[in-house]
Amino acid sequence: MGVHLIGGGWDEAAAPLVYGPFLAEAGAEATVGCLLVHEGDGPEQFIRYATVLRRVAPGVRPVPLLVPEGGVFDPGELAGLDGLLVGGGLTPAYQAALAPVREAVARIVAERGLPYAGFSAGAVVAARRALVGGRLDRGVPVCPDDAAEDLEEIEVRDGLGLVPYTVDVHTSAWGTLGRPAAAVARGDAECAVALDENTLLTVAPDGRAVVAGTGRARLVRRADEPGAVVVRALRAGDRLAL
Repeated sequence: MGVHLIGGGWDEAAAPLVYGPFLAEAGAEATVGCLLVHEGDGPEQFIRYATVLRRVAPGVRPVPLLVPEGGVFDPGELAGLDGLLVGGGLTPAYQAALAPVREAVARIVAERGLPYAGFSAGAVVAARRALVGGRLDRGVPVCPDDAAEDLEEIEVRDGLGLVPYTVDVHTSAWGTLGRPAAAVARGDAECAVALDENTLLTVAPDGRAVVAGTGRARLVRRADEPGAVVVRALRAGDRLAL
């Protein structure tokens, strides 16, 4: 089972790069569940994801797994799937929908070897410790207000635990690198990966990972000096192992 983390973005030219590895693992005629937490526009969101998936793999069969905001996902809906895509939207709402069933979802994904793709919020909640939003580090701004996900202080909550590092997304487009850097520096996250839009990090079961797509991934680790971090920029083809 691979975990495919996508930093957001809707560049059609990049779609084969960021969705291709997930769909290749799921299979040419895979049934792919699209888990979307929504505020009433779930069917419209589903059409957008289904269109992209079919464009990359015409034989794929996307099915909607729609959860209204404030609801909780039913793990029973994973039955019969060949792959799971968790989409984007308000990240705290995705975490709230999955947190009560995170152990069940992670167990089913692992036991059935389901390839997992997370787009934006779906990439964030794949982590053991999910950086769901916020713009302030103890009152100090570290990213723009528009990227705060309706939160003030940075918040790190329980995620699915499919990958060992915390994830942030839309990094260059939204200017959010300061957020995972702050989370790592203050000890809320052991380390983090910050993904640009139209950028993929594919994580193998043994923890080895490779970058694809048109942007960069940035690995954020603690430095030897207390409260400091080291950032390593990774491009397509670069590998890392944790």
